[in-house]
Amino acid sequence: MSLAVIPIDHLALTFAPRRWPFAENRRAEIDAHFAERRARRPQLWNGQVVLASRYRIDGARLAGSCFETDFASFLAWRDWGFPDADAVNCFAMGALRSSDGAFLLGVMGPHTANAGRIYFPAGTPEPEDVADGALDLAANLTREVAEETGLTNEDYVAAAAWHAVPADARLALMKVLAADAPALELQRRMRAHIAQEERPELADIRIVRAPADFHPMMPPFVTAFLAHVLRDGV
Repeated sequence: MSLAVIPIDHLALTFAPRRWPFAENRRAEIDAHFAERRARRPQLWNGQVVLASRYRIDGARLAGSCFETDFASFLAWRDWGFPDADAVNCFAMGALRSSDGAFLLGVMGPHTANAGRIYFPAGTPEPEDVADGALDLAANLTREVAEETGLTNEDYVAAAAWHAVPADARLALMKVLAADAPALELQRRMRAHIAQEERPELADIRIVRAPADFHPMMPPFVTAFLAHVLRDGV
């Protein structure tokens, strides 16, 4: 099934704290699951994250609400196939595009919860991304890109609009970041950043110029976005 890629020019995700019955009712199972995951990847940390609760897309406007929970509950919910339909994994991704038209994606490091997967720089939103009662995904994106690649907002121009890719219980929100250098130069800079990090999020950087560069470790919402942009020249 092909995924829709929807242009979005306005985001409004209101922070609305609430109880999450899934996390409360399955606490013992969740804690056991997290302990098992940490036994394999000791660097996993049970911090606080922000999930969406409900959202709607009306034309080019996306609106909804979000709430805070712990990473262990989020991880179990994700690993168990999203059993609670009243939560959505909504996240921003920085679609880094070089001056010669290629996209750059990161290979997740072996110690991460998504080891080996190939994504644009991204991270699950955290409580610090909530400002004035709303989830600031643009700030989340800027931070994640800097942490994972070493590139700051002085190295690229962020598009005003987003692209939403709904994928079951996931809602990926991509923003094109037009960088100031060709792909090979950006790859070199990003790899240098990875090499100097004590525990980098990324293991490597992949360049995508055409669908022939797609990889099985790229999730469908990433390849759907790339196919859309590369086909239409957005």
